[in-house]
Amino acid sequence: MSRPPRLSFGIIALNGEPFLRYTLSALYPYAHEIIVVEGAAPGAKQVATPDGHSLDGTLQTLNDFKTNEDPDDKLIIVTRDGFWTEKDEMSQAYAERATGDYLWQVDVDEFYQPADIETVIAMLQSDPSISTVSFDTITFWGAPDYVVDSWYLRRGDGQFHRLFKWGAGYRYISHRPPTVVDERGRDLRSLHWRSGEKMAARGLNLYHYSLLLPKQVREKCAYYREAEWAKRQGAAAWMEEAYFSLRRPYHLHNIDDFPGCLYRFRGSHPPQVERMWRDITAADSGYEIRASDDIEALLKSRRYQVGRYLVMAANGPSLRLRQTQIRIKGWLARRLPRWLKDVIKGK
Repeated sequence: MSRPPRLSFGIIALNGEPFLRYTLSALYPYAHEIIVVEGAAPGAKQVATPDGHSLDGTLQTLNDFKTNEDPDDKLIIVTRDGFWTEKDEMSQAYAERATGDYLWQVDVDEFYQPADIETVIAMLQSDPSISTVSFDTITFWGAPDYVVDSWYLRRGDGQFHRLFKWGAGYRYISHRPPTVVDERGRDLRSLHWRSGEKMAARGLNLYHYSLLLPKQVREKCAYYREAEWAKRQGAAAWMEEAYFSLRRPYHLHNIDDFPGCLYRFRGSHPPQVERMWRDITAADSGYEIRASDDIEALLKSRRYQVGRYLVMAANGPSLRLRQTQIRIKGWLARRLPRWLKDVIKGK
C-alpha cells in the first residue's frame, strides 16, 4: 500500500462518560472517520432512558465534540429513538457506514499508546495482506495504579479482536466475539491474522480501563445481571463483596467464576488517560473515585502476595511474566533465523 491505510474507528456508546471525549481525542489524529453508535440494547434498559439513550450526557458530549473539536469532520454520530435489538446491530450500524481500508472497533474505555497506533499503521501499510489484528489486554481496577489478572483472561478472553480489513462486500457478523467476513464469507481470522500474542511480542497491548470507576462497575453489573446472553445473577454481590470491600481478594475480576488477583501497575499510561485522570480527580469534578487505602494494604500484605502467587500459578504464569515470555518468544522468532544463517555460513 503506497499510502497509509485509512482507519474507520467504530464505537458503540451507552453512558460513555467520563471516557468519551478523551477516547475521541486519542483516536482523532489517526482516524479517517470515527463512527459512534449511541444507545442501548434491551438488556441495558435499567441504565438507559425509556427511549433507549444514555443517562449521563453522552449524546451531549458527542454533539459538543462535533461542534467544537472536529475541524476535519471525522465524527459521525448514529442514534435512534428506541432500543437497538442487540450490540450486534449497533456494531453493524457503524460497520455499514465505514469507508476506510480497515475497521477498528474501540470501546470507550479502551486506549492505546500513540506510538503503538503508529506502529500498527506502519505494519498495515507494509503488509496489506493482514486481515485481522487482535490485542492482549491490560485490565485496570479501581485506579490507574492497579491491574487485575485472572484465569478467565489467561484462558483466552484477555485477547480482544479489534482491527479488521474492510472493503466492498465485507460484513460485520457478530459482536461476541467480534467477527468480520470478507466478500466470500470467510472469517478474517482464518486468513492473515495477527494474534494478541504476536502483538504483545512487539510490546503492543490494549489498555482496558473497564473496572476503573465505581460508576462503571455499577452499570456493568446491572447490565450483566439482566442481559439475556449473560444472566450473571451474582453480579451485584461481586460488586459489594469484591470491588467495594475486597472481601473476596482472590476473585477480583468481575467474571468471578474464575480466580483473579490484583497487581500494581508499573508502566505508563496513554496521554489522554493521564489527562482524564487529572480532570476527574480534581476537587470539583463530581466523579466518585474508589478509595485506595485498602488496595494498598492488600498489595503490601505478604500473606496476599504468597496466596496470589499460589492461586494464579495454578493456572499459568503471571501477567508480567507472561508478557515477558511473549516478548522473548517474539524476539527469538525474529533473531534465531539470522543466527542459524550465520552458523551455516561459519560466521
